[in-house]
Amino acid sequence: MKPFKHINAQTLDEAVSMDLEHPILIAGGTDILSLLKNGVLSTYPKVLVNIKTIFGLKYIHEDNEGMAIGALTSLADIAASPIVRRTYSVLADAAKSVASPQIRNMGTIGGNLCQDTRCWYYRCSPFTGRGYWCLRKGGKGCFAVPGDNRYHAILGGKGCFAVCPSDTAVALSALDATLMIQGQAGKRIIPVRDFFTTLGNVLRSHEIVTEIRIPRPPQGAKQTFLKFRLRKALDFAIASVATVTTIEQGICKKARIVLGAVAPIPIRAMQSEASINGQPLDAAKAEEAALAAVSGATPLAMNAYKVEIVKALVKRALLD
Repeated sequence: MKPFKHINAQTLDEAVSMDLEHPILIAGGTDILSLLKNGVLSTYPKVLVNIKTIFGLKYIHEDNEGMAIGALTSLADIAASPIVRRTYSVLADAAKSVASPQIRNMGTIGGNLCQDTRCWYYRCSPFTGRGYWCLRKGGKGCFAVPGDNRYHAILGGKGCFAVCPSDTAVALSALDATLMIQGQAGKRIIPVRDFFTTLGNVLRSHEIVTEIRIPRPPQGAKQTFLKFRLRKALDFAIASVATVTTIEQGICKKARIVLGAVAPIPIRAMQSEASINGQPLDAAKAEEAALAAVSGATPLAMNAYKVEIVKALVKRALLD
């Protein structure tokens, strides 16, 4: 690793107002340190600003309107929280599915949302003697399209076909959560569904995610998070789905279905939701919803298998 300066920020205002050249924020550090060790970033940071020293950003609060989670709250605390497990179980299950216990103890909810892509072309270390100047690094194209694209996007790919790696983002999108963001220009609120872009997220320079707010789900809403991966520990999702459905007398009154690891962003399956809203939720309708979820899929040469996995996950989640 190259030398860099390390600063412990004491307040949010201090963290966002530092006039530094190429600063990078660090909380749990489970993602950024691997990027630095492997020399992945096109511009090496001269300063790491530690925000875990900022007091008051680690909490889980609930009121009549919903729940608020501080951005520095660990994934382990979210997965184990009685409040989250009781009313927002899809988020607890998503947090529990992340990596290993050691990573969940260190990693934060804010870091999980803001983590960089896991695309192996993007992550390929130049120290191996081979690097890929892809679109995310300022290049002109995506090496996965003509190359090894087993784990890349089958939906919404445009330019870059790397998938969003965040499990909690999928659950939070299904819960219609919003993010509180603070920067030099002040504060702003962004729905989780609008936070992600094809090449990352909408954070501006010197901005920090400070809080996640989740509205209270309808009484009795059924929540499910399912994730397919090759190993139960460590591996990122090959495909995942989060569902929040309200069922009354066997009729699906409202459904939110969000797919993960199949697009550059957590993608809401609108056609799938429309196929079951106002309908009895039985095996036949779940199958119809599963087909609708992948109706717009355009697989690459090596990842068409993801279509069948998504269909299976959607059907299982709705019938769980």
